Amino acid sequence: MADDLCSFKDIFLIKAPKKSPLVLRMIVLLFAMVCGVYICSICLKQVSTRTNVAGFLNVPVIQKPCPRPDVEPEEVPYVHYPKPITYSRAECACNPVRYFAILSMQRSGSGWFETLLNNHTNISSNGEIFSVKVRRSNASTIVETLDRLYNLDWFSSASKNECTAAVGLKWMLNQGLMQHHEEIVDYFKTRGVAAIFLFRRNLLRRMISVLANSYDRDAKPLNGTHKSHVHSPHEAEILAKYKPTINATLLIPNLKQVEDTTTKALEYFKSTRHIILYYEDIVKNRTRLLDVQDFLKVPQRDLKSRQVKIHKGTLSNQIENWGDVEKTLTGTQYENFLHADYQRRSQQEVTGHLPVEILAAASEFQL
Repeated sequence: MADDLCSFKDIFLIKAPKKSPLVLRMIVLLFAMVCGVYICSICLKQVSTRTNVAGFLNVPVIQKPCPRPDVEPEEVPYVHYPKPITYSRAECACNPVRYFAILSMQRSGSGWFETLLNNHTNISSNGEIFSVKVRRSNASTIVETLDRLYNLDWFSSASKNECTAAVGLKWMLNQGLMQHHEEIVDYFKTRGVAAIFLFRRNLLRRMISVLANSYDRDAKPLNGTHKSHVHSPHEAEILAKYKPTINATLLIPNLKQVEDTTTKALEYFKSTRHIILYYEDIVKNRTRLLDVQDFLKVPQRDLKSRQVKIHKGTLSNQIENWGDVEKTLTGTQYENFLHADYQRRSQQEVTGHLPVEILAAASEFQL
């Protein structure tokens, strides 16, 4: 009986079949992959949400405007906050910047004057940018160049960039300035650019400097190198040895042409904010540099330059045909040019040779 029962149990006892280990592993792997994809999707959504929130919160901080400058209402158009695209002004982003342009003629002391300005910690004057013809080929290229300069994206040895308080350039009258004066005046008035006129009173001395510089460009007496400006008395002495011969016949017409150009420039830009300076006045009275710093609204500093004056002393020792020049100018409105212009003279002697138009413009001193 017992054997029958055992046999009966054996008949109905069902053993579970063994599953393949490979199938189980595939199931586990598939489950892990699904869980991993789900977890990653959740994490990505959280990161994206945080980024959007952070970006949303940062926008007001980045675009927060600088506080209104504490200046007189009439000064507001001349206060700027450039945002260069090539770098960040960082903590100086809200430091106000003034725009200026030194308007002058070759051999009028503008190079020396610019080194004085660049000696100031807060001033950057970037040289004769428009000496490169392509930059002054038309009004559009001039505006594009000025925009880059005043946006503090112009790099030169004078650039102080982030914390500069006044940025500008040296611009000669024959470098597109007179040709496109209407567009440039409009730009100056629209963008709040101040003009610093720098001329020479004694145009005969300027002519000597022009002729001597032209000779040096070809002869190169300083070890085969042309130098428009020097930094040692020895170099200045070598360059001063050359005495130009001046065409006496064309002398007065040439002087008149320079005067006419000066008069036109002052007339063209009389509606801009400007100051008028003369090289001789700065040489004799350095307090004129304080006037310039006040004009640019920068802290007053004692400005210095390493440049050394080349032509010194009486004109009779600097012109080869001095007798012809003296005879030509004696008795004319330019006779004062024959005398030394670094000594103290009366107001009448200082201004007697200048046209009425120049004297009238100089008296305006617009700020």
